[in-house]
Amino acid sequence: MAEEEPDYSSLPLVDRAVHKQWKVRKEAYEQAAKEFEKSPDESAACFTPWLMDPGLWQKAATDSNVAAQQEGITALCAFLKYGGTSACTRTRNHVIGGLVEKGLQSTRAATKANSTEALLLLVELDTPGPVIEQLIPFLSHKLPKIIAATLTALTSIYTAFGGRTVDPKPVLKQLPKLFGHADKNVRAESTKLTIVLYTWLKDAMKPMFYNDLKPAQQKELDEAFEKVKGETPKQERLLRSQQAAQEAAVASGGSGGGGGGVEEEVEEEPEEMDAFDLAEPVDITAKLPDNFQEMVASTKWKDRKEALDALYVEANVPRIKEGHYDDIIRALAKCMKDANVAVVTVAANCIEAIANGLRKGFMKYKGTVLAPVMDRLKEKKQGVIDALSKALDAIFNATSLTDCLEDILENSKHKNPNVKLETMRFLVRCLRTTKEVPSKPEQKNIADASGKLLTDTSAPMRDCAAETMGTLMKIIGERAMNPHLEGLDDIRKTKIKEFFESAQVKAKEKPKPVAPPPAAKAPPRKLGAKPGAKAPAKKAAPAAAAPPPPVEEPPAPKPAARSIPGSKLAPKGAVGASRLGGPKKLAAPSSPKRALPQEYAEEEPAPAAPPSRLGGLGRGLANRSLAKEPPAPVPMKVDPQIAIDKAELEELRAERVTWDKERRDHIAERTKLMQEINDLQLQNAQLIEEHTRDNLAIRAKEAQLVRTRADADSALEEVAKQKREIERLKRELQRAVRPSSPAPTDISEHIMNMNGFSARESTMSRSSHRMSFASTNAGDEKENGRAGALSPSGLRSESRISTASGDHESWKRAAEVTSQLKMRIEQMKAKQGLSGRGTPQY
Repeated sequence: MAEEEPDYSSLPLVDRAVHKQWKVRKEAYEQAAKEFEKSPDESAACFTPWLMDPGLWQKAATDSNVAAQQEGITALCAFLKYGGTSACTRTRNHVIGGLVEKGLQSTRAATKANSTEALLLLVELDTPGPVIEQLIPFLSHKLPKIIAATLTALTSIYTAFGGRTVDPKPVLKQLPKLFGHADKNVRAESTKLTIVLYTWLKDAMKPMFYNDLKPAQQKELDEAFEKVKGETPKQERLLRSQQAAQEAAVASGGSGGGGGGVEEEVEEEPEEMDAFDLAEPVDITAKLPDNFQEMVASTKWKDRKEALDALYVEANVPRIKEGHYDDIIRALAKCMKDANVAVVTVAANCIEAIANGLRKGFMKYKGTVLAPVMDRLKEKKQGVIDALSKALDAIFNATSLTDCLEDILENSKHKNPNVKLETMRFLVRCLRTTKEVPSKPEQKNIADASGKLLTDTSAPMRDCAAETMGTLMKIIGERAMNPHLEGLDDIRKTKIKEFFESAQVKAKEKPKPVAPPPAAKAPPRKLGAKPGAKAPAKKAAPAAAAPPPPVEEPPAPKPAARSIPGSKLAPKGAVGASRLGGPKKLAAPSSPKRALPQEYAEEEPAPAAPPSRLGGLGRGLANRSLAKEPPAPVPMKVDPQIAIDKAELEELRAERVTWDKERRDHIAERTKLMQEINDLQLQNAQLIEEHTRDNLAIRAKEAQLVRTRADADSALEEVAKQKREIERLKRELQRAVRPSSPAPTDISEHIMNMNGFSARESTMSRSSHRMSFASTNAGDEKENGRAGALSPSGLRSESRISTASGDHESWKRAAEVTSQLKMRIEQMKAKQGLSGRGTPQY
């Protein structure tokens, strides 16, 4: 006979939950779930051991036995459901990993469902952020099945709570990587999650990841998006905070007995979200070239357009990080006056992109660019007009109608008809898209400006003015528009009426609230009642009212008495002594059988009026009965609420005076700051102009320096050429002179200094003179027949003569060569524009 299993029921529940036998653990989880369901509230003792040791739930979610794991996750769901927010926050960090890795991967359908339910409860009990934050790392797990299970859980969360309650940005960042995963199950689950997100976010989610997908994946998603495009999603589960808000709305009787609440608020939100809210801010100045300002100010339009193209690439993002873009905005405003329409178009595109990326942060730049953009509307090319119109619309979306109205009304009087027409078209678009109703002065200004243009000579201008008035009528209503239509003929009124019927606007004048019926008012506080006293269940009728207590001032007579809580009936027939100068206290009228209402009997009784000192009970001065006399006048009720209201009114008036003073101070301070801003902008503009002028001067000097260097290089080349020519001439001269003849002096002396020619010429003349003298003497000797001709001395003389004759021939040839050289030198001088000193004669 087998041994009977020991009884573990005597062990504490927590000890059984960590027992080594799975059956013991399973029974412990089952018992814990039952205790949680039977608990009276979140502070019950059954929750304490599990709250003190949250690691128990981690072991339950990852139990090695599938049966015990199933019961453990079921007990976890019961613990979260009945344990409240504290149960969620204490165990959230311990169980999410086990639920993803073990619970969602279980082979049992009940375990998978309970694991998903536990994740949904963790979201519902607190906030979705911590749960999503812990699930995101599992999207990068090495096992594809865990990634797919995590995507399934995320799909369930977004389906239940919606893309507005749960922040979609962390998941949208992961989609490109998930769509590029090698596992097909991961890609399929990613597609399901993306479709769920699209039902909430629509096309606003595409800029976050769409461009990183393959064309085939984009096509597949587009087809899936088209099927759910018309669906209106609804939040299936509410957070505990939303549930509390809904219960509070129901308790306060709002929205027709609780028909509103969180669900109604969710339905009232816009169907499409904005990509601006989903995108991360981008710093557009980080990737701009360092010489951006110089290129924008360049004299070449291609350089300016290239710089603006680079700016547009960086600025064309869903959201721009707020920073200091004053220099960029001023450069774009200056480009509005550019002569090249291509530069103007790209600059307008940049303004549109920056305004859409900054939104409210663009408000401080509105005054810099709005007027230049509107002034450029005089351009006739439609492409430029379209770019400028988009830039104006982006500026309006970043500001408001009030901010732009002054410039619009100013340009509606522009002398250029095209500027007037496009400005009024811009005003029509503003009226269509604004969500705020214009103020009364703004309505009058718009109607007056449009009314003046109804008689314009241009038909498009008249139609645009009528459309403006019709759109304004759609916003404020026909009744409010009637004063502005006085004096117009029936034809113009009919035209305005047509535009009124077809206009589509987002802002409409709300009807004035109707005063609630008297029954809905709170009952007034009773005179003499203590603060905080419970109000009566039903208001007493005036006929059963008791007389009022004594008052200080003589009240006006009233035909009937009103119910004054806290008063007490005076003795029958009592008469006040006010006629003889006594205290002005009134007695109650004689009504002996009228009983005091039960609701007043519980109030603190007021002191009774003293009996008259001049007469008995019910007797006057003449000892006559007062029963036949007319009843004493009943004073007007002095409601303390009126005094409270007056005090509150005085307090509000004092606050209004203080507020007006502060407002005036703020306006003065704002005016001062705006003046300083304008001065600084003017000073900055002057500095920029001076900087530009200095740059242009520097560039002119650099160009002059380049030209001077080029001239110097040309002169050096010419000098080198002349040197080569001189060397060639020297070589020719050396070849022409025999080796035995004395070497001529440096020929360069003939070029650099013409005096050298004179010196050489004189030397050659003296040599020639000596040779001619020697030859003359020799002839004389021959003629005289001297016998000494055959003497040795005569032989030497003859030898000297022959040598002189040879030298003479050599010098003659040298003179001829020198003369040719001088001719060439003169020709070169004449070619270079130099003046010669004359050619020496030989």
